[in-house]
Amino acid sequence: MKYDYLIVGSGLFGSIFAYEMNKIGKNCLVIEKRDHIGGNIYTSKEENINVHKYGAHIFHTSDKRVWEYINHFTEFNNFINSPVAVYEDKMYNLPFNMNTFYQMWGTKTPAEALEKIEEQKAEANITEPKNLEEQAISLVGLDIYTKLIKGYTEKQWGKDCTELPAFIIKRLPVRLTFDNNYFNDRYQGIPLDGYTTVIEQMLDGIEVKLNTDFFEDRENWENIADKIVFTGMIDQFYDYKFGRLEYRGLRFETETLDVENYQGNAVINYTEREIPYTRIIEHKHFEASESPKTIVTKEYPAQWNPGDEAYYPVNNDENNEIYAKYEKLASQEEKVIFGGRLGTYKYYDMWKIIDEALNCVKTEKKLIE
Repeated sequence: MKYDYLIVGSGLFGSIFAYEMNKIGKNCLVIEKRDHIGGNIYTSKEENINVHKYGAHIFHTSDKRVWEYINHFTEFNNFINSPVAVYEDKMYNLPFNMNTFYQMWGTKTPAEALEKIEEQKAEANITEPKNLEEQAISLVGLDIYTKLIKGYTEKQWGKDCTELPAFIIKRLPVRLTFDNNYFNDRYQGIPLDGYTTVIEQMLDGIEVKLNTDFFEDRENWENIADKIVFTGMIDQFYDYKFGRLEYRGLRFETETLDVENYQGNAVINYTEREIPYTRIIEHKHFEASESPKTIVTKEYPAQWNPGDEAYYPVNNDENNEIYAKYEKLASQEEKVIFGGRLGTYKYYDMWKIIDEALNCVKTEKKLIE
């Protein structure tokens, strides 16, 4: 059978594209190498709790078009992300705000907090930061850097902060208010019935093949449709002809506990490098789920190796130069559309993936017309 579109990957980008094209009568086939739809936003219901299988996914956007679009498929609760950081058994509110500064220094007014930060910046006397460590200290001083940035960042990247380029941290928001709302976005929340239900609605009536790897039968898949929407790794698509792009991996340890409430918050970060995981997620707090048990996930950043699941790109200068060569090839394709984090080698939030997918659909519809 010949399809109008073969969509490789059933994450947000691929599913939105398939949904929109199906609406106008185009015949789509979605193939997915995992044993479930939804990509990294996949959730499963366990103990009456929606478990985020691939790390916390908290929806936030200031884009009204994106918010209204995703609300066609689900109802969102009013969850506000207010993470807590643990360093040497002491707890600090995030993002950096007046609560954080009081916990760290005992400062009670914005003027006192600002004076402390400026004093530490002056002591460091860094005018031209040579690496991420110097950049962070030049922005917020030594205490905040040491306790809340250094270890967490080194775990995320797998490198010392002195080895990481300064441009990774362009700015560090400092809030001189007692506000623990992590995101500034107007629209925030978690789908009441889980993200998987959203993807199920998008793919309703569309043919989906799970446990199907595009590269294991590439010749067949390339000839089965008029066009391909590819959301996997762009360097793999081109057989790594310009070299391998770098990605970071993640490992998740999830367990069900015989207690109602384990940590009292959805997200707690662990900022010491000696603690191997970056955070513990307690899933029931995303939706205030009622259950006599709780489910927690420890999230471990991991070195990515070929064959591993790639979670996010490492957008340093070297990788971006390699990607630019692949991007040039991609721009010349008439039959292939690249999308999603891996297809475009960009660390997009969910709202931006939706925005990009809708823009891509709009462009494609114009070509059809």
